[in-house]
Amino acid sequence: QVQFVESGGGLVQPGGSLRLSCAASGSIDSIYGMGWYRQAPGKQRELVARILNNGRTHYVDSVKGRFTISRDNAKATVYLQMNSLKPEDTAVYYCNDGYSSRYSWGQGTQVTVSS
Repeated sequence: QVQFVESGGGLVQPGGSLRLSCAASGSIDSIYGMGWYRQAPGKQRELVARILNNGRTHYVDSVKGRFTISRDNAKATVYLQMNSLKPEDTAVYYCNDGYSSRYSWGQGTQVTVSS
């Protein structure tokens, strides 16, 4: 059972950037779609971005043009480049299967966008 460790979060000012990393404990080659999710206080967890093994991507409308998801199967790592950050991006960010969320949730990494 693959486990994920998220890192790279922190406190950033509006308009700033962060790059999140999701390191898997095993191969992600067989995971068709890897996703980044986020959960803000008092809100449901939502899928933010998804990337397939063929390179195709999907983004929730609120982050289109600002976030970029990528994956490096050789390193068993998924990334989320976050630019032009807004206060409403504040949340705990998690990675998982981007369709089924079939794996255990890690602790996530906190992203706080505030001036």
